Formats: sequence, structure tokens, C-alpha cells
Amino acid sequence: MKKIDIFAAALLVLLIAGSGSAQQQPLSLDQAVQQALDKYAAVRGSLEQVSAAAAGINLARTAYLPRLDVLGQANRATHNNVFGMLLPQPVISPISGPVLGTNAASSVWGSAVGALVSWEPFDFGSRSAQVDLAEAVWKRLGAQVDVTRLQVGAAAADAFLTMLAAQETVEAAQAAVQRSRILSQAIEVLVTNELRPGADASRTRAELALAENQLIRAEEAVDLARASLAQFLGVAPQSLAIRAGPLLTLPGEQEIAAFVTANHPAAAAQRLAVDEVKAREKVLQRAYFPRFTLQGTSFGRGTGARTDGAAPGGASGLGPDIGNWAVGLTVTFPIFDIASIRARREIEIYNERAETARYDQILQDLNGQTERAKARLTAARRVAQNTPIELEAARTTQQQANARYKAGLAGIVEVAEADRILAQAEIDDALARLGVWRGLLGIAAASGDLEPFLRQVRK
Repeated sequence: MKKIDIFAAALLVLLIAGSGSAQQQPLSLDQAVQQALDKYAAVRGSLEQVSAAAAGINLARTAYLPRLDVLGQANRATHNNVFGMLLPQPVISPISGPVLGTNAASSVWGSAVGALVSWEPFDFGSRSAQVDLAEAVWKRLGAQVDVTRLQVGAAAADAFLTMLAAQETVEAAQAAVQRSRILSQAIEVLVTNELRPGADASRTRAELALAENQLIRAEEAVDLARASLAQFLGVAPQSLAIRAGPLLTLPGEQEIAAFVTANHPAAAAQRLAVDEVKAREKVLQRAYFPRFTLQGTSFGRGTGARTDGAAPGGASGLGPDIGNWAVGLTVTFPIFDIASIRARREIEIYNERAETARYDQILQDLNGQTERAKARLTAARRVAQNTPIELEAARTTQQQANARYKAGLAGIVEVAEADRILAQAEIDDALARLGVWRGLLGIAAASGDLEPFLRQVRK
């Protein structure tokens, strides 16, 4: 019996431990940002694109290597041959040898083995231009990863602040509900004892319902914010919990460091997009040049047919018994490609102008974003300095309204209005400090670097 009790206790401990491990530990803001960068699919997808572009560089460099083609063939076929020209086509198989004047259905063995080595000793910079283009694509995609990481990190941090603001709103709404419930219960007693009119009880019940509705909306905002943050973190919303850290205190004023807009990841990525178009132009500039190919070949052939039309039969021709070799230099020049190459270069020139215009637009937008972020931060600090005054005055007003109502000097409308003002002041004061943090996040996102903001959060 004791063994069964021990076993049951151990099982209970394991179940408790398991349920505790399933609940995620509360995350700080910087932990949430890091987890989003590690798990969000857009970041992983961008990194895979960079890896693919790096492989593209290796592919472009293989053009410097010689090419080796090896052939082995055996066939059983007729050996009728005719005199005359045949235009290039992939259907009719060529036959070598003299015209025999036969048209028989008999067949003989034929075989061939060989190897051909081809190499371009020089290319007027064509292969180098292809490698430069592949590297330009790789650099642009690498810069795009930084853009994606900045966007995901800023969005995750904003979702974190939104969830925290919603939770603070819920706390203020719960306090308002509690005050309304206490007031409603007290008025009900007074109305029952005929010390106050029934209209006062109706008004307090309406105020309680309004406060409860505000709480419901605040709780909905928490659930929505939790779902948004969980989307970035790749976790179930039900298991997500956060901790405020220093975010509920007002951050100290720090001078905003000046930064160069051109260093923003979005600007850097667009600048590399311009470089990529220029690299394509360079490839086209090297396209209208002759191609020199150094070739060497060695092959052997065998045939069961003879020049007199005789066919020895058996396995004759099944193995190659006549050999040849050759070394030479082949020059090819696309004379009539100049028109198409010129048109393609013109397209890339217009593409370069378009990408340059986008770069200028990004710089202009980033400057505007920076100025707006500074204005929001300045306003948020001013509001945060004013909300404690608002809160203190609202508390005093609420206390005085209650005292006047008890003394019969004020009506229930004044008390209800004072309670509402206090609830709003509590929400404003809680959100004001988060508004300053959100302003600092906006400055960091506009500058293209979240690390200064995250360092402040870790303090």
C-alpha cells in the first residue's frame, strides 16, 4: 500500500512539473525581439535567399573551369548513305562515309567513344562581369536581410508595448469597475432605506455597466495584442506571458544621436539594388565580343560496314578500332546580336534610373519618418509630465465628490462624472510612460538600429 502511495505521489510531481514546463516563462521586451528574429519565417526566408545567392557566386565562378564532355555509344543500324546537303536539324541522324549506292535493310554494328575538352583562355572580362553580378545580387539580398530584421524587430517590440499598454488599461478598468460596484452597492442600501431616490440607484447601475463594458473592451485589446505578438514569436497565444521590466517607469531624457540617413538598412539595400543594375549593364557591355574556345578532342570509332559495301557480320564494329585526335582554337562572334544587346542595355539604363529614383525617395521618406518620430517623442514626454498632475487632481475631485454626496451637497451625476474622470486619468497616466518608450522605439526604427533602444530596456 505504501508503494502505491509513493508511486502516486511521484506521478503527481511529474504531472505538476510537466504542466509548469508547458507554461512559457514571462518574456522581457528584448527577449521577445530576439525570439521574433530567430523564429519569424520572413527572417529565415531572407537568410535562405542569401545562401542561394552565395551559391550563385560559386556557379558564376565555374565558368573559368574547362569543360570536359565524354561520349560512349553503340548502335545497330543500316549503312545506306546518300550524297547531298542536309540543313541543321535534330531529327535525321548523320552518317559518315562514302555513298555506297545501296538501299538495303541489313544492319551492322557501330560504336564510338571520345572526349572533348573546351576552355576559354580569355573572354574580355565577360566571366568576371558575371561573377560581379552574382556578388551584387548576394550583397543586395544580404542588405535586405537587415531590412527584414529591422522591420520584424520593430514590429515585435511595438506588439509587446501594445500588449503591455492593454494590460495596464485592464488594471485601470478593473479598478474603475471595483469603485463603481462599491458605489452601486452603497447607493442600493441608501435607496432601500429611502435615504436616496431610486434614480440614484439606476444611475449607479448604468455607470457600473459602462465600466464593465470598458473592461471587456480592454480585455479584448489584450487578447488581440497577445495574438499579434504570438504571431511574431511563433508560440501559442495562451502560453504567452510578458514582464514589463523598466517600461512602466519614465525613461530619463537622453540626447538623440544624429545619424546618417544613407546608413539606414533600407537605404543601403536600395543602394545595392542600383549597384546590381550597374553590374547587369557591365555584363551586357562584355556581351558583344568574340569568344575564343581552345578545344582538344580524342575519339575512336568502329563500324561493321566496308567501303565496298560488304558487311563482315558478327561482332564486327561493336568495339571502336579507329582512333583520331585534334587540337584547335574556335572563334565565334555574334554579329547580328548587336541590336538586341543594345536594346537590353537601354532597358538596364532605364532600370538604373528607376532604382536611383527609389533610392532618393527612400532617403526622403526616412528623413520625414525621423522628424515625425522626434515630434511624437517630444509630445509623449510632455504628456507624461502632465498626467501625474491630471491623476492627482482626478483623485482629489473624486474624493470631494463622494464627500459632497454623503453630505447631501451634490448629486449622483457629479460622483459618476468624478469616477469617470479618475478612471480615464489612471489610464492616461499608465499609457503616458509607455508612450515615451514607444517614441524611443520610433526613433530607433527611423535610425535603422534597435540596439540603443534595447540597451535602455535592459537597464
